[in-house]
Amino acid sequence: MATIQELENIASQVRRDILRMVNHSASGHPGGSLGCADIMTALYFEILEHNPDNFDMNGHNQDLFFLSNGHIAPVWYSVLARSGYFDIKELGTLREIGTRLQGHPATEEGLPGIRIASGSLGQGLSVAIGAALTKKLNKDTKLVYSLHGDGELDEGQIWEAAMFAAHHKTDNLISMIDYNQKQIDGPTDKVMNLGNLKAKWEAFGWEVLQTDGNNMQEVVEILKQAKTKTGKGKPIMILMKTEMGMGVDFMMGTHKWHGVAPNDEQLENALKQLEETLGDY
Repeated sequence: MATIQELENIASQVRRDILRMVNHSASGHPGGSLGCADIMTALYFEILEHNPDNFDMNGHNQDLFFLSNGHIAPVWYSVLARSGYFDIKELGTLREIGTRLQGHPATEEGLPGIRIASGSLGQGLSVAIGAALTKKLNKDTKLVYSLHGDGELDEGQIWEAAMFAAHHKTDNLISMIDYNQKQIDGPTDKVMNLGNLKAKWEAFGWEVLQTDGNNMQEVVEILKQAKTKTGKGKPIMILMKTEMGMGVDFMMGTHKWHGVAPNDEQLENALKQLEETLGDY
């Protein structure tokens, strides 16, 4: 069991990884990756029941995680490497042709920890539901988790999946929304107003929780609370209120760093704001 301070230290290193990876490749999505560093760290280092040394595509008797908003692959790659799925030195290969760390998660190169190609927005919830129902059929008591962007909710497939999950009482599924209220073209309320998300998901038959997705203590507590609500007939959705670009002052408060890589000067400025806790790759 990790302490909150230990998790915060890991998240700081994960943010450093993200910035260095995206800078090196001169391409990628730092904004959402930085915003989700606390969530992903809490999942992989405290919540998920998983075994990095025994990865297979089926994941029987292990918790499964699916990243639907696959453009934030840098944060996923970092936590996978830091939790032991592959050597952290491989983080330096992001977006290089023929490498395992493509711009969106992919499966053809066999990167441990990745079970589906993702990033075509709207599809991840359907996959997670299928995996969760498969676990039920196989008498596997472990859970399925998924993460989605709030801009991704513009996709109709999300709401079809939401109805399906509730109808089939997929109560071994814990999904999360990176609720930063920003997407690539601007604020979500300007692009496509999402309205009252809590009320919407409840109306679709889900158990809904909310928390500050950038407060490690609260993230851990809400995920543990969510686990206590599984097995009670409803899928669970957690609205994680985050800040895009969290941890780097000039990236916060704007959608403009959704998919823009920092140059060398900006990288140096950003890294000064984040403690190196585990050693850079």
